[in-house]
Formats: sequence, structure tokens, C-alpha cells
Amino acid sequence: MSKSGLMKTLSAKTPFAKTSCAKTPCTKTLGALFICLALSLALALPQPAAAQGSAEGYPSKLVTMIVPFAAGGPTDNEGRIYAQKLSENLGQSFVLDFKPGAGNRIATQYVMKSAADGHTLMYTASTHSVIPLIYSDLPYDPYKALAPVSLLSKRWALIVVNPSVPAKNLAEYIAYARANPGQLNLATAGAGGSQHLTGVWLNAATGTEATMVHYKGTGAVMPDLLAGRAHLTFSTLLTALPHLKSGKLRAIAQASLVRNPVTPELPTAVEGGLPGFEYSSWLGLLAPGQTPAPIRNKIAAELNKIVTSPDIVKRIGTELQLIGSTPAEFERYYLQEYERWKKLVKEANIKFE
Repeated sequence: MSKSGLMKTLSAKTPFAKTSCAKTPCTKTLGALFICLALSLALALPQPAAAQGSAEGYPSKLVTMIVPFAAGGPTDNEGRIYAQKLSENLGQSFVLDFKPGAGNRIATQYVMKSAADGHTLMYTASTHSVIPLIYSDLPYDPYKALAPVSLLSKRWALIVVNPSVPAKNLAEYIAYARANPGQLNLATAGAGGSQHLTGVWLNAATGTEATMVHYKGTGAVMPDLLAGRAHLTFSTLLTALPHLKSGKLRAIAQASLVRNPVTPELPTAVEGGLPGFEYSSWLGLLAPGQTPAPIRNKIAAELNKIVTSPDIVKRIGTELQLIGSTPAEFERYYLQEYERWKKLVKEANIKFE
């Protein structure tokens, strides 16, 4: 129906026709009513994808990946590979920005306060799963402040000992540690970290009593282990391998759930009788808590392509267990990690100062 036809119908069938406004003033009123009706119909139609959190056009500018650690080391190296590949695949620059300190809190608070549009992300490690256990006074909930994007990798891990420990496998270590309670020092990179909690798990699962000795970072662990002042630790394959080859350290079991491709002859702790035992050292990507799912899904899809691409697998696949996941899969994984550590901390009555 035309606008003039609609106006005639309204004037004939509504009270407007019986009032003094049936002439020119009424025409203006009906024109305004027509416009309102048209706007109402337009608003009732499905809205464009952008208004619903679409990933179309993402990224539209530089993307910053915040790292809660100092620059340098394997975490940095791996992150730069992902940033480079994402830049190539998505046509915008992805860069790392390092904000270490305060047990991830500086980086976390920076990211959680950033715009939830996918242009600020957090490239973080397994400490994310235990932070709520270590810091009971956190001013935020890390599982709400940050949203999952993708689990990128796990580090192949080993249980390694100084050669002064007369154990060539896990069974021999358990027997020796039981016979010498409290005499072995288990070195960790700090109280509350993955090595500490995994050490508590090892003691509990094997009925042993290795003494936890906490150092300030992974860099301080290896010198004391090599010197014999510490007797065992959980190490990434990349860190331990040169010392294994030189004979300065000995691996007694793999602390990953499956055997790595570099030392396939070495059994896992699971195979040695410790169900589910794993030194969990993972890396993943998070986003501000309200970042729309389509954007997170788009980033995750690109990362999955990267970690399964032949050149990346060839480049770092022997050093890392490349994973890749959806946001939902990543969330399930780190929440399972949290529940596992929470149970362990409660049962072992671990107190964090």
C-alpha cells in the first residue's frame, strides 16, 4: 500500500477522521506514525552479524599478546612463532608484550581491563590453573576475568635425578626414597608452582618423603641439581636433554602422559604404576572475559592450523607436544587442572604464605 493509501485508510477508520486534526495537522501526525511503524519493522528484523559479536573484519588493527613472564626462554620463542604465523594468516600484526611479576596478576589485570574485542590477548602458562589456590585474596576471579581461546601445547617432561641417586628407573627411585625418608631434596621453581604440586603428588602417590626445596625460578634449579645439592626435579625435555646426553643427569621416567619422540625408550610414570601422573606444563591463549565467542573461535581455528602445519611440527614438534583446541575444550582442561590441584592441596594441607 502507498503512503497516501495508508493515510486515507487511517483517516476513514480511526478517530482521527472525527477530530479537527483531520486536515493538515493530522497529515503531519500520520506521517510521523508511518515513520515510527517503519522503524519498528526495521528493528524487528534480524540485526547485522557485527552487532551480535561477529568475527567478520577481525582483526582490524595490531593485536597485542600479553605475556606474564620476562622475555627470553622457550616460552618467548614459542610465542613469537605463533605471533608471526597469526600475522601472516590474518593480515594484521600480532606482537608479544611482556608484563611479568606478582604471580601473573599484573598481566591478568591489564588484559581483563582491556577492550573485549580480541585485540588484546594473554599468552600464559599452567600457573593459571593454580593461581586461585596460591592467592586467596585475588581482587578478581581469573576464570571470569579471562576467557579461553586455545590450548596450544604441553611441554614434554621428565623426572630427572642427579647421578648420586642410585636409581635408574621409577621403581628403584621409590624403593630408595622410602628407605631414606626426608633425605632427598626435590627442587622446584617456587612454592605453589607446577613442580611443587607435582612433587607433592609424587610423594603422596609413592609413599615417599622427598623434601621440597623452592628456588626463585627455573634458572636457579638446574645448577644445584647438577652440583648434587638437589637430588631430583621435574624438567622439560628441552632443558634436560643436554645434561642427559652428557651424563650429568639421569631420567628415571617420563612425566608426560605419553612417551615423547626423542626418548621413546623411557617409560612414563603412568606405565610405572602412577595412574594419570603428569607434570603439567602447558601454554595457552586467553582473552578478556567478555570477548565474543565468534572472535575467540576464529583465533582458535587459526592456531589449530598453525600447530598442525608440517613446517611448525617439524620445527618444534620434537620439543613440544603441540595440541590446539577450541575455547570450550581449553576451558574444560584448565578447570579440570584446577580441581585436581585443589584436591591435592586440601589433602596435603598445603599452606601458601
